[in-house]
Amino acid sequence: MAAAGGAARRCWRSGAGLARAVRGICGSGRATAALRAEELAERLRKSEEQQREIPKDPTQRWLRELAAMSQQLQQVHPNVLAKILKQRTLYQNEEIVVIDKPYGLPVHGGPGIKNCIADVLPILAKMLENMRAEPLHLCHRLDKETTGVMVLARSKEAAEKIRLLFKTRQVEKIYWAIVLGDPDPVEGVVEIPIVEKEVKSHQSHYKMTLAPRYRVCPEDGRVVKACGDRHAERAVTRYRRLAAASACSLLQLQPITGVKHQIRVHLAYGLGCPILGDHKYSHWSKLAPQKLPELTLRRLKLEQSKARHLPLHLHAHRLCLPLGQPLDFVCKLPLFFQKTLRKLELDIPKD
Repeated sequence: MAAAGGAARRCWRSGAGLARAVRGICGSGRATAALRAEELAERLRKSEEQQREIPKDPTQRWLRELAAMSQQLQQVHPNVLAKILKQRTLYQNEEIVVIDKPYGLPVHGGPGIKNCIADVLPILAKMLENMRAEPLHLCHRLDKETTGVMVLARSKEAAEKIRLLFKTRQVEKIYWAIVLGDPDPVEGVVEIPIVEKEVKSHQSHYKMTLAPRYRVCPEDGRVVKACGDRHAERAVTRYRRLAAASACSLLQLQPITGVKHQIRVHLAYGLGCPILGDHKYSHWSKLAPQKLPELTLRRLKLEQSKARHLPLHLHAHRLCLPLGQPLDFVCKLPLFFQKTLRKLELDIPKD
């Protein structure tokens, strides 16, 4: 019995020792896991601080602002976005509201779009008038990346009337754009139909492109009629150079027709002068950042690898609306556009 008792005590002691050892190992594991969690949290904290840190270099700071520009408007609450648009109101009367559309804000919704102008029109109407106000109505469109004058209507009747003015080309629209290169001639009219086509490459996508009705015969240089695309739309754009420097030009543009991406396509494929920051229409067969001239890069103090952050420099500068008496609206250039003009030493006309 004594021997059995001793064996039991030894077994209990060894079992207790094993339990202590197991607890020690488990405790050590928990401590290690906790330490790793603390290290990870510290790394995340430092990463967030680095992201929040404002770069000392002005060019890097400028690039950071450009990269964040469109993301900010997608992250705000719809009420906040409506308030921003209210603050950007240029004019209003009993029929219309005219706003200065910010960069990076789409007019319509779509995949991956959280905020758009169309969705906040009911909120904006109440902010401008009262809680019983009818939602505002869209009259025309601007691309997501285009800034400037945009007209909204207070009623369906007013919207239909204004849309008809746009459709019958009674609205005068003036845009400003910074483009790569120098158009030849420096003033003229581009009248080439436009059609949407699929670009077949390793990244298949759709783009608007030119569908000319005439072509130059390579044998003798004669101009002959081409086989036109029946889906192509007539497109006419007047242009005039306002300034030139740093391998770029500042152009004034007047689209006579209203085809999708008309100005961008006519400049890039018709004149060979793509808009600065137009990464979509600077190439045909690929989706890639715009390739900038060396002089332009130097003036912008920019590396080619950072060119993808450049925004589209296309601004709806002026709009004349014949609504009873002619209403003329002018919208000043956004700050990023003004900064680029200064960097490129492009002088803004004094008119």
